[in-house]
Amino acid sequence: MAVTFDDVARAHQRLAGHARRTPALTSATVDALTGAQVFFKCENLQRMGAFKFRGAFNALSQLSAEQKRRGVIAYSSGNHAQAVALAGRMLGIAATIVMPADAPRVKLEATRGYGAAIVSYDPKTEDREAIARALSVKHGFTVIPPYDHPHIVAGQGTAAKELIEDTGPLDILLVPCGGGGLLSGSALAASALSPGCRVIGVEPAAGDDATRSFRSKTLQTVHNPDTIADGARTPSLGQVTFPLVLQYVSDMLTVDDAALLQSMFFLWERMKLVVEPTGALGACALLEKRLDAKGMRAGVLLSGGNVDLAWAAAQLIASRRGPQAA
Repeated sequence: MAVTFDDVARAHQRLAGHARRTPALTSATVDALTGAQVFFKCENLQRMGAFKFRGAFNALSQLSAEQKRRGVIAYSSGNHAQAVALAGRMLGIAATIVMPADAPRVKLEATRGYGAAIVSYDPKTEDREAIARALSVKHGFTVIPPYDHPHIVAGQGTAAKELIEDTGPLDILLVPCGGGGLLSGSALAASALSPGCRVIGVEPAAGDDATRSFRSKTLQTVHNPDTIADGARTPSLGQVTFPLVLQYVSDMLTVDDAALLQSMFFLWERMKLVVEPTGALGACALLEKRLDAKGMRAGVLLSGGNVDLAWAAAQLIASRRGPQAA
C-alpha cells in the first residue's frame, strides 16, 4: 500500500494527453498583501473542474480488462464523483456513484452528465462506504475510493509535481485537505523535487480531524462537519494517506468558513478565478496570514472550481449587506 515518488512520476506519464497541465498563475496584489512570491496551481481549470480527475484516471486506467468490463463504483459529495464518471466515459468503463442527497446541484448534474448512474443516500442516517461495498458485492463493481488508495494518491501528486517543475523550488506549499489524497501526494512530490519545501495542509475549522490527527499522531475522526467546504467533509484521513501525512507534511492549519468565503470571493474578483470553497482553503490560510510567508516562494494549490453559482450569489449578497442589514 506504500506510495513513492516513482508512483507519482509514472502516474504523470499515464495522464499525459488526458489531464490538462493547468497553469501556475501569479498576482502582484497577493504578493504585496503577503510579502511572498506566490504561485497558484489552478486545478479549478482541470478537466471536470478539479484535481480529482488526476487520481481517478490514474486508478481506472490500471484496472484489469475484467474489472473494466464489470464497471466501477465510487462514493463522493461531488468532485471525485465527476472525476470517476468522466474518466470512466473516456476509458469505456461504466460508473456508479453513491452521492449524498444534499450534494451541490452543479456537481450532481455534472456527474449525471458524464454518464454515471447515481445512487442517493442520506448522510445523516446512512453510510456511503457501506452502500458502495454492498453494491460492489452484488454487481461485481470495483470500488474506487476518493482518497485512500495508492493509485489515487499518486495521481493527485502530479499536480504538485507540475507546479514545482514550472516554478522551480518552493519554500512552502499550501494544500487543501479533506481525506489527504492531494495533500499526501503533493507532499511526496515536494519531498522529491523541492526537498527544503515545507508542505502545509489546510482544512476547515469545523472539520479539523486531520489537524487533530497530525498533532496527536493518532487517527481522529469527525462526523459530517458543518462547513461550506463540502469537499473536506470527509470523516478522517485514511490508512494510506495518514502515514504519508505524518511522514512528509510539515504542519496543518485550519480556517473558518467566514474567512474562507471572503478568500473565495477575493480570488474571483481580483484574479478572475472561479474557485469553490474547498479549493480556496490554502489561499485563505495565506491571505488570512495564518502563517508568516514574508520573503518566501509560496505555492498554493487551488484544488477545484465546481461551485453552485446560485448559492455563491446568495452568499455574496449577504456578505455585502453586512450584519446590520442582515
